[in-house]
Amino acid sequence: MSEGIDQDDPTSGTPSIGAQGEPSPSSDPSDLELGLHASKPAAAETVAEVERETSGDQDAGEDDMDALAAAWGTELDDDAGTPARSLSQNEIDNLLGVGDEAESEKPSGLAAILSRKDVTYERLPMLEVIFDRLERLLTTTIRSMVAQTVDVDLKTITAHRFGDYLDRVPLPAMLAVVKPEQWEHHLMLTVDSALIYTIVDLLLGGRRGQAAAPIEGRPYTSIETRLIERLLMFILEDLSQAFEPLAQVHFRLDRIETNPRFVAIVRPSNACVVFRMNVRFEDRGGSIDFVLPYVTLEPVRGQLTQMFKGEKFGRDSIWENHLATQMLVTDLELEVILDEQSMSLADVMRFEVGTTLALDTTTEDLVTLRSGGVPMFSGRIGRLGDTMAVAINAQLGTLPQPKDV
Repeated sequence: MSEGIDQDDPTSGTPSIGAQGEPSPSSDPSDLELGLHASKPAAAETVAEVERETSGDQDAGEDDMDALAAAWGTELDDDAGTPARSLSQNEIDNLLGVGDEAESEKPSGLAAILSRKDVTYERLPMLEVIFDRLERLLTTTIRSMVAQTVDVDLKTITAHRFGDYLDRVPLPAMLAVVKPEQWEHHLMLTVDSALIYTIVDLLLGGRRGQAAAPIEGRPYTSIETRLIERLLMFILEDLSQAFEPLAQVHFRLDRIETNPRFVAIVRPSNACVVFRMNVRFEDRGGSIDFVLPYVTLEPVRGQLTQMFKGEKFGRDSIWENHLATQMLVTDLELEVILDEQSMSLADVMRFEVGTTLALDTTTEDLVTLRSGGVPMFSGRIGRLGDTMAVAINAQLGTLPQPKDV
C-alpha cells in the first residue's frame, strides 16, 4: 500500500490519519476535545491520590525526625554534666581491628593453608630450653633494673618469612639489630611501644599502678632511646648467658632502628623463628620479639636439634660446692702392678704356700698404678728408707683437674 486512509469515518469518533502519520485536516476538532475532556477527571484523581500519599509520608518522616531529635536532646541533657573523654590508643586500635585481639584471630580452612606460604618451623628443642632459661634470667634482671615486681613469660614460638614479619610489626616500635660476634649473620629484637612507654615511665619516676600515656605522632627522644638501649644491653647479657651451656657466643648491640625498611639483616624470603616474650608490671607492660633467622643459627644448628636430656640450669651452687668438697676427701684405692702373666688353670691350681713366682720385671722397668681397673700413672719402683716406694714417671690418660671451691 502506497497511501494511508484518507477518508473520514463518521462512526469511528477519532480523527483519520494520513499517509505521513499526521491528523487529517478533514477530521472533526470537536471529537478531539471530547477525548481530552473525558481523560481530565481520571488524571485529576490520580494527582490527588499521589499528593495525599506524599503528604502522609512527609508527615510520618517529620514525626520520626522530631522523635529522634527529642531523644538526642535528652541524651545531651543527661551527659551535660559529664566531661568529654578522648579515646585511648588501645581503644582506637580495637575499633580499627589492629589490636591484640585482631592479631590473635587465626585463619581457618583454606585461608589458613593459603596464609602459610610454605613456612614451616623446624623444631629446635635446645633453643626452646635456652629461651626458657632466658625467661628466668630476664625476670631477675628487669626486676633489679626498675625496682618493681615483673612477670616475664614466653608467649608464642612462631615461624615467618622475614619480610612478612616486618610487614606485621606494629609501629611505633624500636628494632634492635644484634650481631653475634662468633657468628656471621645478625638477629633482631623488637620492643613494642607499650613496653617502651612503661619502662621509660618507671625509670623516670612514674606513679605506680598508672598506665603510661603513649606519645603519638613524634619520634622517640634521645632520653627514651638511651633508656631502652640500656634495657637491651641487659637483655643481651642474659641472652649470652643463656647460650653459654651450648656455645660461647657474645651478642653485641649494633644499632637501633625505628623504620622496618632499614632493618635488612637477611633477605625478605628467608625463614626465621620468632620468640615473643610478654613483660608485665602489674596491670601494664608490653612484649619483646626475638627474631632469629635460621641462617644465623646455622653454626649451632646441630646442637640445637638435639633432644634435651637434663636440666642443668638453675642449680643450687651451695649444694654443688659441698658435694665437690666431699668428693675431694674421698678415699681412693691405688694398685701398683709389678707384672702381669697368663697361666693355665692347672698351673694356678698347683699353687701352695711357699710357691715362688718369677716376675719378668727388674728395678729399672716401669710399673703401672691403677684404680678401679683404670690405668692412671706409670713409675719406677725403689726404696724410701725401710719401705718400698714408687716414683711416678708419667700420667696415663687424662685426669680431671680439681677445681677451687
